[in-house]
Amino acid sequence: MSAACRADQRPNRTRAALYAAGAAVAALVLSACGSGGTSGGSGNSNFVSGKDGISTVAKGSRDTAPDLSGPTVDGKQLDVADYKGKVVVLNVWGSWCPPCRAEAPNFVKVAKETAGQGVQFVGINTRDADTAPAKAFEKEKGVTYPSLYDPTGKLMLRFKKGTLNPQTIPSTLIIDRDGKIAARTLQALSEDKLREMLDPVLAEK
Repeated sequence: MSAACRADQRPNRTRAALYAAGAAVAALVLSACGSGGTSGGSGNSNFVSGKDGISTVAKGSRDTAPDLSGPTVDGKQLDVADYKGKVVVLNVWGSWCPPCRAEAPNFVKVAKETAGQGVQFVGINTRDADTAPAKAFEKEKGVTYPSLYDPTGKLMLRFKKGTLNPQTIPSTLIIDRDGKIAARTLQALSEDKLREMLDPVLAEK
């Protein structure tokens, strides 16, 4: 069992508050941890799972990202579709998740260095009972890009099975300039691995 699976040791009252709405996404997380997190969920998937844990799809075979819109951690409204024309790095995270804490500085660094190249970083904060821990996480780690606030995991469930859908926390997806899902990983990322995912999509014309 990974650290991400063990990390969510939440008080009983918090569990009760999130249980009904969050059961489906919790099942996704546990299933992915148990299977190693590399399955696409369908025998008809059109992506290639690399030995490095990064799955990719050829440009002509990609699926469009689902509706990813709603309130952010800081109380604003955000729609990922508004970033069409940019390459979007989408990171699913929780303040309670040790691998998320470990990878956050890498995301902050690469986000700053690629901001002028048409890259937009967006987080999806999930399974935090309220926004206070998420805000504290962002302040501590220096995160300045926006994060959708998705405590029950409903945004994760909008991804179709058999596509590059987020299955664990953390998960990271690269969405190309046309709003289609180009790459995914179900593990915490080093700076080098993050760039390995991002650079080929950024180089596309």
